[in-house]
Amino acid sequence: MIIEFRCEREHARQWMCRETLSVDGRDVPVQVVWTATAESPTAGLDALFELERVVLRKGKHGGADKLKIIPERTQARTGTADVIVDFTSAARDPNCSARLYLRPLFNGAAGENAVLAAILAGDLPVIEIVNEIDGSVLDRGHPSGEIAAGLSGALETVMARALTMVTAILSGRPRILPQLAHPAGESIRRRPAGYVARGLAVSIAKEIYRLCCYAPHWHVGWRYNASAGVWQTGDLSGPSWNVLGDPGHRFYADPFPIKWQGRTFVFFEDLDHRVGKGIISANEFGDAGPVGEVVPVLEEPWHLSYPFLIEDSGELWMIPESSLHGDVALYKCVRFPDKWERHSTLLSGLELADVTITRHNGMNYLFGAWRDGTGGYSDSLAIFYAKHLFGPWLPHASNPVLIDRSSARPAGNFVTINERLWRPVQDCANGYGAALGMAEVVELSPTTFKQIVRHSLRPGPAWPGRKLHTLNRCGQLEVIDGSRVQPKTRAFARRSPSAVLPSPTSPYTVC
Repeated sequence: MIIEFRCEREHARQWMCRETLSVDGRDVPVQVVWTATAESPTAGLDALFELERVVLRKGKHGGADKLKIIPERTQARTGTADVIVDFTSAARDPNCSARLYLRPLFNGAAGENAVLAAILAGDLPVIEIVNEIDGSVLDRGHPSGEIAAGLSGALETVMARALTMVTAILSGRPRILPQLAHPAGESIRRRPAGYVARGLAVSIAKEIYRLCCYAPHWHVGWRYNASAGVWQTGDLSGPSWNVLGDPGHRFYADPFPIKWQGRTFVFFEDLDHRVGKGIISANEFGDAGPVGEVVPVLEEPWHLSYPFLIEDSGELWMIPESSLHGDVALYKCVRFPDKWERHSTLLSGLELADVTITRHNGMNYLFGAWRDGTGGYSDSLAIFYAKHLFGPWLPHASNPVLIDRSSARPAGNFVTINERLWRPVQDCANGYGAALGMAEVVELSPTTFKQIVRHSLRPGPAWPGRKLHTLNRCGQLEVIDGSRVQPKTRAFARRSPSAVLPSPTSPYTVC
């Protein structure tokens, strides 16, 4: 198979410069054909991108950098292409003999200018990959921009995820098309120079903020609730939420409660801002709340977070997120709660975040936010299945089964209510960890998946601030997490073991 990228000469970018495309582990040859530019690029755009590279990315090159085309070094055609991926806005060549002609659309329009128009209107676009031979939509997704720095970073993120979708189509895996509405965007489109200037100003403000405060600073909320909980009400109403106290220079996130051997503990990510690496810690809970001190329970040379807990064969197991280490590892509890030993590797050679397992119709299903080395961390959902916890774990027929920043990434344990399966999801439409969705899983098998987000939870009077990140429950104990302003001053070096959440008018309100 030969793949041909059709790209406009005046829109030449570094991400286009490739000799192969990895399709299911096979390196498939790519030939790039440079065409005349249908729509002229925005004047001064590359100069603005270079400014962002210097200021925002500290000189690091990226996929949106201008690619200088040297004719004698340009890869020549090696033969008639089997597949054409047309990144231009020009009409399809009616004489094309390729068996598959793919056209990425961005909010329904083609070409780089369409991507930039969507970004300048206030949001990343919905991506659709269309088969221009018959007009069918083969894949659809909405990328997340949590790592997109400026206008150039947003462009690179969108095109990286477009390539993810193209690769999935070429692999032959059946695609699951979510219903995604195109973002409305702002009523007034910004000019590129104004967008870049605003982005640089925001970046400077963030750097000043980080000099004064630890950021982000997550914290765990908890409450005992004898009545209907969040899953029944669909909101955060009920008893007041309390905050698990932290020492100020450390944050707590991703709370997972469990009752084991007659004792209840909440396990969570414990990150020291001064080190920048997370470990897993735990705090025991009694009838009135947390008791004793926070206990470190698991540390590795790499970052750990999201300590998913599961009982199997009379033993307690943990799968902490270790996506930066490139695997999904299973740890066995050899002494509760503070001694865990690595038992086995369930999956290797992939970035899979916030792994969460549920058992459904006699099969174990493992969900995780999957990243293929490019794009955001929160928009792509991969599923694996196995008869037993220890595997072997096989990939779902349609991985990634969903590309949607508002409903892909796991946010806590699955819940079964009245024989209906639910999963909490991170809604990252307004930034990483900004809100929670409560999704009903209506189809789940090794070849199918469908979920419907029934409720959306956002910070408000019951939980002030900008973030809402994880939801779990054990008996009457409910836990969530969010973020707050944490100044780098000794005055805030210690907090009480448990404090009632500040009111919205407090100077220490979460943000």
